[in-house]
Amino acid sequence: MPAVRPFNFSAGPAALPPEVLSQVAEEMLDWHGSGMSVMEMSHRGREFISIYEAAEADLRELLQVPEHFRILFMQGGGLGENAILPLNLSRGGAVDVVVTGSWSKKSAAEARRYADVRIAANAAELPGADGRYLDIPPPSTWQLRQDASYVHVCTNETIDGIEFQALPDLQALGHDAPLAIDFSSHVASRPVDWSKVGLAFAGAQKNIGPAGLTLVIVRDDLLGHALPICPSAFDYKIVAEAQSMYNTPPTFGIYVAGLVFQWLKRFAYGGKTGLAAIEQRNIDKAALLYAALDGSSLYENRVAASCRSRMNVPFFLRDERLNDAFLAGAKERGLLQLKGHKSVGGMRASIYNAMPLEGVQALVSYLKDFETRHG
Repeated sequence: MPAVRPFNFSAGPAALPPEVLSQVAEEMLDWHGSGMSVMEMSHRGREFISIYEAAEADLRELLQVPEHFRILFMQGGGLGENAILPLNLSRGGAVDVVVTGSWSKKSAAEARRYADVRIAANAAELPGADGRYLDIPPPSTWQLRQDASYVHVCTNETIDGIEFQALPDLQALGHDAPLAIDFSSHVASRPVDWSKVGLAFAGAQKNIGPAGLTLVIVRDDLLGHALPICPSAFDYKIVAEAQSMYNTPPTFGIYVAGLVFQWLKRFAYGGKTGLAAIEQRNIDKAALLYAALDGSSLYENRVAASCRSRMNVPFFLRDERLNDAFLAGAKERGLLQLKGHKSVGGMRASIYNAMPLEGVQALVSYLKDFETRHG
């Protein structure tokens, strides 16, 4: 591996820790003397079962997942899970969705195939939003139905850069429906208050591993309610009973994610270790980047300060004629994948767990240099 690698700000598939990539390379042809690559192993063989069990145990420890929640390793990605979720939890009835960005809007559209979906709140309809996603509607204003099978929120909107800094407490709002969260783009970046959650799902490719793996963490009492049309391989109860081995799981993705979990467990920063350490570094990285954007006359971030994402930072050049020059200069400096999503334009820096502080420092330095020359 080169001594100096570019800093990859891709929103996903995203950067992985170099330490993990090095270990994958070392073990590629022969995993721990087995004579096999992980990609060649039977998912039911003792070698892979040991990899799977370690990954599940490490994730449970990292996120402090209670024993009455099951951890499932599945396939289909985040968009697929937007269909698998209502197939399992909607019971064909009412589902309330809070739309705070592009992903939760997609979630609502997908769930409508299987359930009676109502938009409980829409950030694009807030005063001054003009159809954009810039803030989170206060939970006290959400129009929730008492008969909803579950309430869906995307706790970090990858495209729009909006993050829930605290999970809504549905019981405090007088509702008993379980909260289902899509935490794909900030999974394992901060703690989760499981007392407020019924189910959480995440595509792995943003923060914990390669594309193809999906995590589902689901409370025991929510198992066993799949619609008759739900494919058996997507029935949470069947997958849970088979310990994610009902069909061949994404073995290589589980292996790499397991290495990432081990990396997170031993990660140290600011006198802390593990999840507390990575959260602190994420806070520091985001604060550094937002300060640079806020102090600029050339760049702007439009998201309300109270819900700015630590993981995905969209920003815009006030003079968009400079966009191409900005991206070309960034590439020359080894700052990759900064172009914003095609649906919103501008720029976006995804600064997931694997992005070191030095990467954000390099980006901030470039922002200032570019503004000096073009501002």
